[in-house]
Formats: sequence, C-alpha cells, structure tokens
Amino acid sequence: MPAGTQTVKSELSRIRLILLIMLALLVLLGGMLFSLQVSRGGEFEESLHRQSMRRIRLPAPRGLILDRHGVSLADNQPCYCLAFYLEEMRKPGKWKYTVAEIQRRISEFALLLGRKPVITEDDIWLHIRRRLPLPLVAWRSLDPAALARLAETSYDMTGVDIYVEPARIYPQNELASHLLGYVGKAELSDDEAAGYQYTLPEMEGKMGLERKFDAVMAGEAGGRLVRIDASGFKHAEQVEREPRAGASVVLAIDNRIQALAESAIRDVPGAVVVVDPGNGDVLALASSPTFNPNQFVPIVPKILWDQFNADPNRPMLNKAVAEVYAPGSIFKPVTALAALNSGAVSAGMTVDCPGYYMIGKKTMKCWNPNGHGRVDLRRAIEQSCNVYFATIGVKCGNDAISDLAALFGMGSKTGIELDREAPGLVPTPEWKTKAWHDDWRIGDTCNFSIGQGALAVTPLQMALMAAALANSGTVYRPRLVTGLRDWQGATLTNFPSVKVRQLPLAPSVMEAVRQGMHDVVMAPTGTGRRAGIPGVEMAGKTGTAEYGKKEDRKKHGWMIVFAPYDKPRYAVAMVVDDAVSGGLTVGPRVRELMLGIFGRGPASESEAGG
Repeated sequence: MPAGTQTVKSELSRIRLILLIMLALLVLLGGMLFSLQVSRGGEFEESLHRQSMRRIRLPAPRGLILDRHGVSLADNQPCYCLAFYLEEMRKPGKWKYTVAEIQRRISEFALLLGRKPVITEDDIWLHIRRRLPLPLVAWRSLDPAALARLAETSYDMTGVDIYVEPARIYPQNELASHLLGYVGKAELSDDEAAGYQYTLPEMEGKMGLERKFDAVMAGEAGGRLVRIDASGFKHAEQVEREPRAGASVVLAIDNRIQALAESAIRDVPGAVVVVDPGNGDVLALASSPTFNPNQFVPIVPKILWDQFNADPNRPMLNKAVAEVYAPGSIFKPVTALAALNSGAVSAGMTVDCPGYYMIGKKTMKCWNPNGHGRVDLRRAIEQSCNVYFATIGVKCGNDAISDLAALFGMGSKTGIELDREAPGLVPTPEWKTKAWHDDWRIGDTCNFSIGQGALAVTPLQMALMAAALANSGTVYRPRLVTGLRDWQGATLTNFPSVKVRQLPLAPSVMEAVRQGMHDVVMAPTGTGRRAGIPGVEMAGKTGTAEYGKKEDRKKHGWMIVFAPYDKPRYAVAMVVDDAVSGGLTVGPRVRELMLGIFGRGPASESEAGG
C-alpha cells in the first residue's frame, strides 16, 4: 500500500476517534442537562423559590377589655401613618442618591403636614439594609386634617402611601387605668421570631390586666410571603396564614360605679373598692392619683415616666391592692366578733370609758378625751370606743383575734387577677419574736384590737371583710374577670364566683356586730353619719390610723359600709391617705359615692368623729 494512502487512512481514523469522543461528551452533557433540568428541576426550582421568598410576621388583632355591660374599656383603632416604599423611589446609581431623594421628600411632606421630620439619614440607611421590602413609616397618628391635605396635595405621591397600623386605645381615658394597665412594643422571643425574616410592630401588655391576660388577648400571629430579587426589591406577595384575633376579657367592673368611685377620691390620694356581697364581684376598684394609659402608647415618653416616678403620691401604684395600711377602727368589728365568739364577753357587757385605758403604767387614749362613759358592744361600735375594744381584746386574747382576721382573708393574697397584690400582715407573738426579736405584750394586744400596731391590710381585703359582714359570714374570692369572648362576641369561657369559706360564727354574734355598724351610719351620734343618704339603710365603720415620723405624723382615714342593710348589694372600703379622721374626711366621700350608686338626692351633713 502506498505511503500516501496509509497516511490518509490514519488521519480518517484519528478524525473518527475525535468525533466519537465529542459525541460521547455531548451525550454526557445532554444527560447532565436532562438530570438538572428535568429529573431534578423541581428540586432546584423549589430551592430558588425559597431563596427569593421572605416571610413577614403579621400581628393579630388584640382582644378587647369590656365591663360587665359590654362597655369598651380597652379597644383597638386604626393608626394612619405616612409611609415611603423605598424600592419604588430608587434612583439610578449608588444608594446615596436614593437616600438624598428620600430626605428631600420627607422635608417636602413635613411642610405639607406641619410636622417635624422624625426620620434621620441613619434611619433610612438602616431600613435599606434590614427591611427594604417593608414600608418606612415617616409619621404616625395622622389626624383627619393631615389626611385631607394629603388627599388634596399636588405633590408627587410615587412611592408614598397611607399605611395603617393597629393601635391600642382606652376610650374612657383615665378610668380604671390601674386595672387595665397599658401596652407597649412587644419583645418577641427567639421561638416567636423563628422562621420570619421581618416582623411588623406588635403590642404586649406591660401592666395590669393587659399584662396578666396578654397571652389570651394577643391572639395568634399570621404570616405573609414576599418575593424579592437579589437587590431586595419586592415583586409579589401573598398571605401565608391569616392572623387569629385574640379573645376579649369581660370584667365584673361596672363602668358607672367605677366612675363614681374614682370621682369620690379624684382630688386626694387614696383608694376605693366596691364589691357585690352576694358573689364577690368587684364592681369598682379605684386608686388615686391615676394616669391616662393613652399617653403610654406606643411607648412611654421618658419625661412622663420620670414625672410619675418623682411624684410622692405614686400615681402608677394601684393602692387598692398593692398598698398596705393600718386599718385603724374599721378592724374593730373583727375584734368584737372574736371576743363574742370566744365567750369571753357578751353583747350586753358594759365597760366604763373615762377617755383612756391603762396598760400597766402606760396610757392608751380614746379618740374622745372626755370618755364615752359606760358603753355596751352596740354603743362602743357606734362611737368607736378604744377603751371598750382594748378591754375585750385583752379578755379574749390575741390568738382569737388573729385567727379570725386570717379567716376573713387578712395576711394573705386574695387571688385577684392583678399583679403586685400585697398580702398584708396579721401580727402574732411568733411573728414578733422572729421579726423584732421581742416578746408579745399586753400593749401589743391592745393596739391590735383597735387596728393599730403592725397590722397591715389592703383596701381590697377590707372591702371583702365588709362583704362578709354584709352577707352574714361568707368569704368570697374577689372576681374581677367573669369570662372570655371571641372576636364575634361569643362566650369562650365563664369564670364562676368562688366561695372561700363560711366563717364559724353564730348568726346572733354576727347580728350583734351588724347592729352596731348600722348605728355608725344611721344613729344621730354615729361616727359615720356623714355617709348616710336618704331612703337607704346602711351599716358601716369609720377608722383613723396614724402613720409617718413622730415629728410629721399623718392620718389614714377609712370607712367601710354595706347597703341596703337588710339585703346588701354593695360593700365598700375607702381610704384617704392624708385625712382628719374617717368620719370627717371619708364619710362625705362615701356619701357622694352611695348617692351616685343609688341615684338619691342630697343628704344633710353634721359633724362626726372616729
């Protein structure tokens, strides 16, 4: 074979080999493309979908707080905000050009709205880096006039819109603020924020019922999916899960009686509690001074917070449940019941009151320096005679009084649905030994018998005591919340009243003390006669307790009442921090409250002590 022919065949073989190799590579490449685009195409498409989607947490509508008649005490309202969608305002080139344009637009709209800019350049940059698909809120709480100016403006509205946020509102303003509390910006836990790239502002309770029932009222957050590109621009969105509205909390509070209670102490530091003796429902629970929770939403201004903290009258403290006081003479019915129940004294036993009681070489004074003369139980309660109660307290002993006080609920928390409830203190010899490293003496029993010394109670405890006296011995747990409703108003849960105990007291013993309390208000010389109102038989007890340093002694003024006497529907405890006496200072305020509750005309006034 000629050499040329052999060379040609060799070249053809080499070409065929190269063609085979190229064909094999094309087959391999085709197989790989088939695997990527067909066999595993769905997998990669899903991965790409996940990378381009961002989840936004959507807050749920917060549940309401309603009084027993359905009056709204805490509600929600739309908060109209002016928002900038930065991705729609993007300028060519670097981001700094867009930031400058946004600042210019903010200044422009500030002139239109008559508001100062609150968004800084740093705020804009931070929003671009972290929350670009979401609107940048420039102003919140736009009023109708501002909204009208926006609707009529000739300004360029590209990338500008009215953005609506839910806002908490308290329609009654200061009313029941210590019960309701307030809300603030929620701090989400890691579990709550897990799986979300962005979160919208949410509310959480910071105080009062808003805090206590936060989990119930907060509802269940929803989610929204937003598709964005590599530059962070939004292309589409869809709701992943609708938010689930929170439950509404229904209170035993009567909005009308709550307003009357707050009005009765509107100008003085103090507290008022009104309870239904038939079931323990808390119809009103007021503390003064008060605050407007609307001022705390969405955040508490520092200047306001500092102002409240500097106020010696402590407007943020719920004095009805979180403050303790010496009860003074309103405790005397407990001493009387303990003495009668022990058998150490009888209702007909009399004691001579010369205006003082001797404890060894020391003297305990009666509030009436001239003395009350010879008095029995009924007269002693009416006149609030210290000598009588010191005498019977020593006769029955400290244990009988402290045991009964504990059965009334003193010295322990009542279980009301509020934070920071104080338990108070019922002093005993064991307590004094442990706390003061000292022995219990007769003088301690005498002070205890008239509601002084280390004895400490809350106004709520005293209202429950008055209720138990009114209903002849049944102690109820205070019921502030009666149930929960869904967003359509359907009942989810009812909370029944709870009977804690029946006091081990004979009806005759209870009635003997009740008759004395009846005379406190209804007798012409009763220490609580200033609380009387026409046409309503009432029973009560006044009290005055000193507190503070010796060089600057002040007095707490107290009064408890229940009415009507035969079929009680209301039991009240009222305390005024700085008073002349229970009868003179608190009695007229109780009268004002009861006039409002019963809708009666004016009553005559006269002097009273005790």
